[in-house]
Amino acid sequence: KDKNVIIIGAGDTGADCVATALRENCKSIVQFNKYTKLPEAITFTENASWPLAMPVFKMDYAHQEYEAKFGKEPRAYGVQTMRYDVDDKGHIRGLYTQILEQGENGMVMKEGPERFWPADLVLLSIGFEGTEPTVPNAFNIKTDRNRIVADDTNYQTNNEKVFAAGDARRGQSLVVWAIKEGRGVAKAVDQYLASKVCV
Repeated sequence: KDKNVIIIGAGDTGADCVATALRENCKSIVQFNKYTKLPEAITFTENASWPLAMPVFKMDYAHQEYEAKFGKEPRAYGVQTMRYDVDDKGHIRGLYTQILEQGENGMVMKEGPERFWPADLVLLSIGFEGTEPTVPNAFNIKTDRNRIVADDTNYQTNNEKVFAAGDARRGQSLVVWAIKEGRGVAKAVDQYLASKVCV
């Protein structure tokens, strides 16, 4: 209540954070999105990814609620958090950001001064960016679009001693899939080890 809230992350969970902060009667909300604002509409072509969702701007329920209350949408686009400002007791006072803009190979930081955003509460709602390459590279494991390539049934990778499951294998998904695959990979590893035991 009565807090300046900043949400770092632009996905569905971030939108839920906006809605919750509104219902708790916050003073203000800003939701950071590291990407530029999507266009209002795009022209359909044969190469469009139908039936997948079109990459166009949309207002989720939480953003509509915020706009109805404050007269503007809560998102700030092309924003990269650089550092936090805290008091001597470790309480957040705000954070500093830089502007990001679209470059040839993704988002790049724009030259210029940092901007200060006052905040009493900062919520991190950062999504899955993909598997870090360190472990797959160390074991020469195949990857595809930041996911570890592993068998759908026994979860083995191209290195028979390495198994992968959940988001690392499937990509971003629901927690129930991670639980199911966690159980499955535990069984697969147990079977693999049992087949290798020499008595």
